[in-house]
Amino acid sequence: MSKKHPVISVTGSSGAGTSTVKRAFEHIFLMENIKAAIVEGDSYHKYNRLEMREVMKQATAEGRNMSHFGLDANVLDKLEALFKEYGETGNGQRRYYLHSTEEADYHNGRLGTEAKPGEFTPWESIEAGTDMLFYEGLHGGIVAKDIDVAQHVDLLVGVVPIVNLEWIQKIHRDNAERGYSAEAIVDTILRRMPDYVNYIAPQFSRTHINFQRVPTVDTSNPFICRDIPTLDESFVIIHTNRCFREKFSIDFPYLLDMIHDSFMSRHTTLVVPGGKMGFAMELILQPLIDSMLVESKKLQS
Repeated sequence: MSKKHPVISVTGSSGAGTSTVKRAFEHIFLMENIKAAIVEGDSYHKYNRLEMREVMKQATAEGRNMSHFGLDANVLDKLEALFKEYGETGNGQRRYYLHSTEEADYHNGRLGTEAKPGEFTPWESIEAGTDMLFYEGLHGGIVAKDIDVAQHVDLLVGVVPIVNLEWIQKIHRDNAERGYSAEAIVDTILRRMPDYVNYIAPQFSRTHINFQRVPTVDTSNPFICRDIPTLDESFVIIHTNRCFREKFSIDFPYLLDMIHDSFMSRHTTLVVPGGKMGFAMELILQPLIDSMLVESKKLQS
């Protein structure tokens, strides 16, 4: 970890809502005039879209499991190298995975390339003069075999709704945005489950703080739910670990006063109404980011 060039990582599985948390951070960066180097987890997949389909077909034929949650489908050594180099120097290499035609057009225009949706841009250096690095994706706190990404992260945030809600969000997103059938989405969930258990879930024991959304409506069978429970139909459980409490001073009485209808379920756990999730994130995270930035500026001056 580096106080001079801070690294913030938001980790969570596909459909967990990490993009929502990313937007909360981006709002803080905008308000505080912070220039952050944004790194997307999808950029560290090993295979492009067409290659991954072929690799999965081959794995299935051989009786092996293969998913984006696992180690073999990603270049996590490069992610660890980026976090380490950025923490030491404020520099590093990144690339972008092109999800859509719009993203492909933008980056092709910027780089003079001809990459298609489902492919990657070339590796390039992070622009100079950034204040901190911000990662959002699947493996921001991974520790497995010879990979230890978590050791280089200054603030590690987990986004982990209860699993039925996570599945509901994934089913609706993949159907509405990507046109996948319900059967294909369920197949993906089942195929990813071993890697989820081995590589995704353990990260949430290493995070400094977790945001877990729990619906207050029936989600007993996520595969037949017609809509996603809204924030107002949820509670958000905010849990901090011992390392976090030692590193950052969190004023729980202040948060209880500021967030109406919130309560403490344990001495490490704050529960807030789902509609207050963004507000709670800003109350908790903005002072932490400010203190990290102040310390960083001191060390660089």
